[in-house]
Amino acid sequence: MTRTKLVRFGKLVVATLASGMLLAGCAGEANQEVENVSGSKESDSSQASGILGSQGDGGAPLSGGTLTYASYAPVVSLDPAKTQITGATGGTELAAIYDLLMRYNAETGKYDPQLAKGLDESGDNLTWTLSLRENVKFSDGTPLDSAAVVASINRYNAKRGANNEIWTSSVKSVEAAGPSTVVFTLNRPWAEFPAMLSFGHGVIVAPSSYAAEPFTPVGAGAFTVERFSPPDELVLASKADYWGGAPKLDQVKFVSIQGEQAKIDSLATGGVQMAYLRNSETVEAAKGKFPGYAEFISLSMVGQINNRAGHPGADVRVRQAMNYAIDPAVLDQRARGGKGMPGSEIFQSWSLWHNGIEPVGLDPVKARELLDAAKKDGYDGHVTYLGTQDPNGQAAALAVQAMLQSVGFTVTVEYAASTADMVKRLYADHNYDLALGGNGLLDAAPFLRLYSALHSTSVNNTVGVASPEVDAMLDAIQAAGNGEDKKAALADLQTLFNEQVPIMVWGAGANFVPWSENVYGLMPSLDSIILLDEAWIKK
Repeated sequence: MTRTKLVRFGKLVVATLASGMLLAGCAGEANQEVENVSGSKESDSSQASGILGSQGDGGAPLSGGTLTYASYAPVVSLDPAKTQITGATGGTELAAIYDLLMRYNAETGKYDPQLAKGLDESGDNLTWTLSLRENVKFSDGTPLDSAAVVASINRYNAKRGANNEIWTSSVKSVEAAGPSTVVFTLNRPWAEFPAMLSFGHGVIVAPSSYAAEPFTPVGAGAFTVERFSPPDELVLASKADYWGGAPKLDQVKFVSIQGEQAKIDSLATGGVQMAYLRNSETVEAAKGKFPGYAEFISLSMVGQINNRAGHPGADVRVRQAMNYAIDPAVLDQRARGGKGMPGSEIFQSWSLWHNGIEPVGLDPVKARELLDAAKKDGYDGHVTYLGTQDPNGQAAALAVQAMLQSVGFTVTVEYAASTADMVKRLYADHNYDLALGGNGLLDAAPFLRLYSALHSTSVNNTVGVASPEVDAMLDAIQAAGNGEDKKAALADLQTLFNEQVPIMVWGAGANFVPWSENVYGLMPSLDSIILLDEAWIKK
C-alpha cells in the first residue's frame, strides 16, 4: 500500500470499530425533536434510550477525586480528524478536552447547545445559524470565536475526518458572520444536521493545535491533557477556568481493560467508576447491577454481502436465497446466548421509525428455488464466509454455515487473523463474500450511518452497493423532516431491502455505559458519548 492508503486504512480500523460495523430553531436550542407520526416521542418504553437505575440526587455536589473510565476501544490519537468521535472510540475522551458544539438530549429528543449558545434553522430549511457563547477561551487563552470554528471544521474536512463525505456533499458553505455567529448553507434540507455538530465537526480545536507538527490537543473543554500513553492510558486534569465553571472532578483517567466481564468486575470492586459495554450478555448483566446510560441501536447485527462483480452476491437471487435461509433467532441464540434483539426489520417495534412494512421471513423452500435458478445459470453455489476468531464470532460462523448449507450452498469459513486483518479484507481489499457486521443506526440520526454503509460514494460502503435507486432513496431520507415524511422514506428503504437485499438484517442491539452508585452529574449525548464537566463522586 502507498502511505496515503495506509493512513486511510488506519482510520478505517478506528471508524469501523467505533460505529459497530465489525461487532456487530428557537433561541438557545436546536428545536429538532425526533417524533413519530402521532407527535409522541414514545415507542416501546422497555427499549427506550436513557439513564437506567435510581440513584436519587446524591445531595450537594462534592469537589475532588478521580473518575476512571474503561473505554471500549482506547483512543490512539487526540486529533479529532484522526479519531472517530463516537462513544465507543474517542468520543467521551475528546469531548472532555474540546467539548461539543451541540449535545443530544435523549430525554427531550432535542439537540441542546453545549459550547454553542443556540442553533436556528431557516424557514426554507437550507440555512442553519449557530451562535456562540461569549468569552469562551481555548486552554491556550485564545478565543473560541466564529473564525476558529470555521477553520476547525474546514481542517477536519480537509483531513477527511469521519462523515466528511456527507458534509462536503450536503453543505454548500460555512461562513463566519460576525465574531460569534457561524452560518451553514446547505445544498438541500437536512433535518439531522445538528447531529453533525455533536460528532466530529462539533469538536473544535484551537488554531494553535495545528499551527505546527505534531498536532497539540488544545481545546475549550473542561479538562486538559496531563498524560497520554496510547493505547493504555489517557489522564486529564480539570481546567479551573472552564466556561461552564470549574469541574468538580480533579482528574479523569481513561484506561484499557480487555474483556467486558473484566470491566464489570472492576466496576464492582471500585477499580473503575465507568465502563463502555456492547456485548449483549454483559450489557444485560450490568443493567441489573449498576446505574448507567443505555442506547438502543438498529442494524446492530447484519450479514454483509459483497455485491461486487465476481462475487456470488452480485446476483440478487443469491442474496435473496441467503436471506430466506438464515434465521436471525437461531443466530442470536448461537452468537449472543439468546440475549440479543434478533429480527429482520431495519427498525424494530421499539424504534421511532418502526413501520408497517413486513420484512422477509425465513423460507428455506424459496431459498432453494432461488439458489437452484442461479446454479442453472452457472453459479457453483460456493460462498466464503469471513468471521472473527473470538468464541461468539466462531459460533456465528458455524450457525451461518449450517443454515446456508441446509438449502444447498457450499460454505467455506475463514477467520481473520486480527481486527486489523478483518478491516483490511472488508474495506481495503473487499476480499470476502459474506461477513458478520453491524451498522449501529441511531434513532436520533439514522441517515448518517445509512449513508456511510450504502451510498455509492462512501468509502465505508464495504458491500459495494452502487445503485442510483439506493442513492436517491438515501437523498430522500436526508431531506425528509423528523416526522411522517422521514418515516415513510425509511419504510421505502425496508421495501428495497426486502427486494434487493443489499445486506441481511439480523438484529438490533444496545450500548450501555454503567457507572458506580456514587457517581453523579454525567450527561449523555448522541451515540453514548458522555460529558463529564458536571460529574462528581459522592464520598
